[in-house]
Order: sequence, then C-alpha cells, then structure tokens
Amino acid sequence: MGAGLSTHVLDTARGRPAQGVPVTLFEIQNGERRPVTQALTNSDGRTDAPLIGRGQLRPGTFELTFEVAAYFEGLPGAPDVPFLDLVTLRFTVADPSSHYHVPLLISPWSYSTYRGS
Repeated sequence: MGAGLSTHVLDTARGRPAQGVPVTLFEIQNGERRPVTQALTNSDGRTDAPLIGRGQLRPGTFELTFEVAAYFEGLPGAPDVPFLDLVTLRFTVADPSSHYHVPLLISPWSYSTYRGS
C-alpha cells in the first residue's frame, strides 16, 4: 500500500478483529479539530477504505477517535459500566510520502497502539 493513512482495530481480550468500531479522523489546525472522515471497522477490524487515500496525505497533526465503549457494549465479559469510552490518538505526519498505519489493540480495560506498516 502506498502513502496514505489506515487503521486496524484488534480485540486482544477475544483474540479477534474488532468489527463495528466507529472511527473518526480529525485534522488539527491552529489548535482546532476539523473532522476529515468517519468510518466503521469491518469483519477484519479495518475500515473498508483508507482514512486518507494514496497521494492525499499531507504533513500535519491528526487525531483518530475510536468509540470503544460502543463496541464492547453487550459483549460477554465486558463491564456493565465501561472503563474506556473514547480512545483518542493524536499523532503527527512528518513524511506524507510514507504510508501511516495506526493500529489500535483494545480490551475492555486497556489499549495500545504503534505505527504499523
């Protein structure tokens, strides 16, 4: 995959992709959040299309917000009152010619992320 921005959500508590997680991408400019796109993760835990397509990525600061409480609601083993609600990741794109992949690994009680490939 060429330059662009993608994400992937994995449910580490269940050992499977997290399907149906609402994801919103914002661009941060002059301290203000501007919505770029919204998506829902598919059966593979990915969005059907890149969040920013090939050749459209530019340098700047972005936020990805994942609605994890909505995903865990009603699943076996999830707490009655969610510990995590929204997980927001703020990151900077320095090299728009590179692909930025931002995975999120979640459980009802924790999350982690990294810059993937």
